[in-house]
Amino acid sequence: MVRTQEIENKIKNEIYNFFAEECGVELSDLNNDTDIIADIDGDSLMFLQLLECWKKEYSLDIEFRLIGKYITKNPVTTLGKAVDLALTIICDKEAFLETVRNQ
Repeated sequence: MVRTQEIENKIKNEIYNFFAEECGVELSDLNNDTDIIADIDGDSLMFLQLLECWKKEYSLDIEFRLIGKYITKNPVTTLGKAVDLALTIICDKEAFLETVRNQ
């Protein structure tokens, strides 16, 4: 998938809405620096849950074990990091896989 401003905005909005709903916080209270655990009482598995929801829509055929391996070493601590990683996985899967292989 080609990374465009439209897809960036869509992914960001979906991530913010997901975390607002799952954590019971106001959407307006969220920003890229929002710490998923400290600020909104989320947990580290929520990002994987979100990717699972996108599996069909974005043809995510990456093994979730690989994503888990990556985020163990590179935690998704903020919403901004979640957006960046999601865009990398969705729009540049090969670069993501290469990064995981080289860890």
